[in-house]
Amino acid sequence: MYRSVVVHKLSDNFSNISVETFDREDIQPDEVRIKVKSASVNFPDLLMTAGLYQYKPEVPFVLGMESSGVVIEKGGGVENFEIDDEVIVSSFTGSFSEELCVDKIKVRKKPKGLSWEQASTYTVAYLTAYVSLVTKGDLKSGETLLVHGAAGGVGLAAVDIGKFIGAKVIAVASSQEKRDFLLSYGADFAISPKKGFKDHVKELTNDKGADVIYDPVGGDVFDESIRCIAWNGRLLVIGFASGRIPSVPANMPLIKGFSVIGVRAGEYGRRSPEEGKKHFEEIDRLISNGSLNPHIHKIYSLNETLEALKELDERRVIGKVCINP
Repeated sequence: MYRSVVVHKLSDNFSNISVETFDREDIQPDEVRIKVKSASVNFPDLLMTAGLYQYKPEVPFVLGMESSGVVIEKGGGVENFEIDDEVIVSSFTGSFSEELCVDKIKVRKKPKGLSWEQASTYTVAYLTAYVSLVTKGDLKSGETLLVHGAAGGVGLAAVDIGKFIGAKVIAVASSQEKRDFLLSYGADFAISPKKGFKDHVKELTNDKGADVIYDPVGGDVFDESIRCIAWNGRLLVIGFASGRIPSVPANMPLIKGFSVIGVRAGEYGRRSPEEGKKHFEEIDRLISNGSLNPHIHKIYSLNETLEALKELDERRVIGKVCINP
């Protein structure tokens, strides 16, 4: 038997979530059974509990998009994994659990030298940031990168990758505590998202504006971003954490010559499997050799999952939080 975090119905107040015990079911031929060592909480987990994410699993479902653990059983059709292999799981659901069975294509070997927590926290955030900045945004050394929601999981990953590339990074965060952390983490500047940030960005770039803008927030932040983007800039649409989906007047990209680019890193890999595989390999390489530095905010137990979700929902997290069964 094992315990899992289950969403019973769609709701935005967490009353629909509980920890339950299940009997172990038989494994399928192409599956591996994994003893979960650590899982991480992502913003899409929050959205899925309320039915607001683009992927909408049928209820009830076990929450959790990514985890790390050890293979304890494998199906007859599995040849690329062995018992006791240390692995990373990337799946829309199932990771907030003591055990999970998952198709072998959603599992890859854990890079050596990483803790369980490190291994469970970087796939979603760093894959999103890498596809955004490298593949779609074509960020170059010496360019200016403006990162909104910079203290969150996908935002902090963008700051990290931006500095690795050699960009000048302007990090945007809501509190002084977060801004102080971002400066210590490597951001060149840290500013508030309050109305009027465009003037600050222009001041920091000698009135040029940001070459690449990374926006997981949307709403008013997007509206003001189009007024501080550089000529030939790239505005990367990552998500809408603010709750409002904005629109762009068509004359703005015409006059300023910038592009608005939507980014769905996971979908990119599904539509271009070979390139998606290269993305995974590259972030694994950069994490394992120490070029990138995922930040873990706090570790919770499985019974404390609601607290972890609430902390993320209330924007109190810097980087990522983990759940260790």
